[in-house]
Amino acid sequence: MSFYVKTLGAGPDIVLLHGWGLHADIWEETAQRLATAFRVTLIDLPGHGRSAAIEGTCPPEGSVLQGDLDALAAAVAAVAPSRAVWLGWSLGGMVAMRLAIEHPERVAGLVLVASSPQFVRSGDWPHAMELQVLEAFTQLLEQDYHDTLQRFLALQTLGSARGGETLRFLRELASRHRAPPPATLRSGLAILRDANLRPRLREIVCPVQLIFGQRDALVPLAEALDIKEIWPGAHWHIIKGAAHAPFLSHPDDFFAVVDEFLHEQIR
Repeated sequence: MSFYVKTLGAGPDIVLLHGWGLHADIWEETAQRLATAFRVTLIDLPGHGRSAAIEGTCPPEGSVLQGDLDALAAAVAAVAPSRAVWLGWSLGGMVAMRLAIEHPERVAGLVLVASSPQFVRSGDWPHAMELQVLEAFTQLLEQDYHDTLQRFLALQTLGSARGGETLRFLRELASRHRAPPPATLRSGLAILRDANLRPRLREIVCPVQLIFGQRDALVPLAEALDIKEIWPGAHWHIIKGAAHAPFLSHPDDFFAVVDEFLHEQIR
């Protein structure tokens, strides 16, 4: 299996994980800033960007990983430093959470950006994204996965104070490398739809920084408040005017929060 892994800088290790449908280039500015004090490891998730999909776990229809969050976390951990701070965005944040639960010795700290322990609404989790939203994207994948990816990028910037500029950048990033195959995209949506890490959050013992966008359509503000309620030990911050990609739309505000957390909690 071939993974794309890039390292820059020197110092304590920090690993950056991107979200669904994109690749590690999403972290260009963040990585450059962090590299002044950290050794930064950038990874393209399996099937994304320059990384090959994981083979041998696909059912006949070709659903990579079968929506298996554990297998995805294990695959990423295999190419990462033995112990690091993990900074994960959206789906990447869920991967980092899972790793912190299953292998706490590998995780010195978590920075979770626009991520959730349960992305889809349920009876006891009323403020998350509606199931129909993800189901619609799953159905659209069978018709035109390129158009589906473009629609998902637009949803990530919906409501942002700098939405148009951020969306143009996201689309440029998405076009840099081959688009993930439909099986990989389908698998990621299955993880976002099915995974629920809420019952195991207490098992995460490292310092945690949660960062949300005030206008996020995928992790709404009401859900961010619910996460704060069930995870009182975590540091929590809302970036005003930001949507689902605050590190792109509000990079200075975002990095200030990350830098403060790393200096006070990690070093």
